[in-house]
Amino acid sequence: MPESIRPDSTPADPKPADQSPTRPARPTPVKHEPSPRGGTLALALLLALIALGASGYVGWRQWEQAQVSTVDSSNLASLQQRVGALETTLSGVSGERTSLNQRLSDADQVNRSLREELLGQADRTRNLEDAVAKLAEKSLSGQDGMLLDETESLLRMASERYTLFHDAQGAAAAYTLADQTLAGVNDGTFSSLRQSIAAERDALAKSQPASQASSLQELTELRSDLATLPLKALDSPSTTVQTQTVWQRIKQALASVVSVQRSNGAPLAVADARFARELASLDLAQAQSALLAYDANAYAAALQRVDVALSTQFDSNNPDVQQARVTLKQLGAALPPSPPVHLGAALSELRNLRTVHALKPESAGAAPTPSSSSAAPANGAKP
Repeated sequence: MPESIRPDSTPADPKPADQSPTRPARPTPVKHEPSPRGGTLALALLLALIALGASGYVGWRQWEQAQVSTVDSSNLASLQQRVGALETTLSGVSGERTSLNQRLSDADQVNRSLREELLGQADRTRNLEDAVAKLAEKSLSGQDGMLLDETESLLRMASERYTLFHDAQGAAAAYTLADQTLAGVNDGTFSSLRQSIAAERDALAKSQPASQASSLQELTELRSDLATLPLKALDSPSTTVQTQTVWQRIKQALASVVSVQRSNGAPLAVADARFARELASLDLAQAQSALLAYDANAYAAALQRVDVALSTQFDSNNPDVQQARVTLKQLGAALPPSPPVHLGAALSELRNLRTVHALKPESAGAAPTPSSSSAAPANGAKP
């Protein structure tokens, strides 16, 4: 029982009936005590709420732990799957690594065998190159000899042509052919000879006059103009008075008595004119041939004879004759005197090189013997 419930809290008994009715009795106030059932119910309700909250909290925590455990179990399962996949991958990688190592070892063995074969092929190739070089030397020796003979013949021909005919142009053409022929020789020993040939060819080209064609054309025109140039009159008075000797006076006196005529009946003046024109034309033709031969002395002498013929046999007062003499003076400067070109150095060098080159096969023939003997074990040996 609670302490609020006391035994003296019972209601008072009513007064006895023997009290006087004249004075009414005063009512006694009734005190309402709290009911013990209401506190107990509240306490029980509070305890029930606390128990319900505690059970809810415990249930929520258990549910949360269950969810966490479910997530953890799913994560654990996925991790186990991943670990299994990794183990499978690692096993595959280890297998591939093993196969790769095996392949590398096989490749190493193949490379070693290929290296050995390559070394053997290198030795064989070297021997084949030596054999081909010897074969090529033997096969090309005849062709090179023929080309060298042709070059020597052309150089000798050019030298003789320039010496005999002073034909620098023909000699230069022969030197050009010799240089082209020498270019076909496969031996590099004769490469320096082409420089000597080019030097002599340039010297021949510089000795040629630059206006040869125009000079030849002017000489040809002058030859054609000789037929129209007037001759000097036979009865023209002499410009100079000379003292006559006794014999000249006697000759002049006899000339009036004795008359000399040609047997063919041609007048003397006509014969002299034809003879003078022919001589001048022959001298011009000789000047042309000397110009073609680059003979400066003969060219100048021929032009000098033509100039003398024009001054003595032709009318000097005629403008055409004067123009012809001016043309002869201009043509005289067309071929200036130049020192002769000294040829033969290239020919001598070619002969010396051929003499030295002819001694090479004898000295080189004994040299390959030790090299071939030393190459034999290298070819058969296996590294």
